[in-house]
Amino acid sequence: KVLIDVPCSDLAEELAQSETKIQVLQDTLQQVLDRREEERQSRQLLELYLEALKTEDSILSKIAEREAAPRKEMDVVDTGTSSTDTSATTALSDQVLAALKEKPAPELCLDSQDLELVLKEDTAALASALGWDKQKAGALQEACEQELSKRLKQVQTLHSLRSTSKGKKTLP
Repeated sequence: KVLIDVPCSDLAEELAQSETKIQVLQDTLQQVLDRREEERQSRQLLELYLEALKTEDSILSKIAEREAAPRKEMDVVDTGTSSTDTSATTALSDQVLAALKEKPAPELCLDSQDLELVLKEDTAALASALGWDKQKAGALQEACEQELSKRLKQVQTLHSLRSTSKGKKTLP
């Protein structure tokens, strides 16, 4: 944000680059900021959607319990057991699992901490929690690893730019 707000000519002089290159850099940084804002908004929208689904599911399950109660209590117990088995096999939250199942590129929807959790998860447990085969779960983990690596490189590049910029300021 700071690099975008600095006048192009001042930044070009400070970095000893042409104004054209600096303008391209500032445009690229603005695009990154815009993408992050879109991702943040998408994440918020997804959370609202998932919250609405949970509310709807809880209402439907209450209705189902009322209808099932006169018949057999065993049906209710069986349903509860299967849902706790799924949550016990993985340390991932329901929201993360929902994003992994529903999104075509879930690695782009998750924050870096969630990506790390997906990577730490056992492939077999992840496959079981998602209802996928091990190969598909492994491919998902690979995509998450690539996205996390890309994000870390971006952070390193930003730190490098900052240190370069600070170094130039101290020179006479």
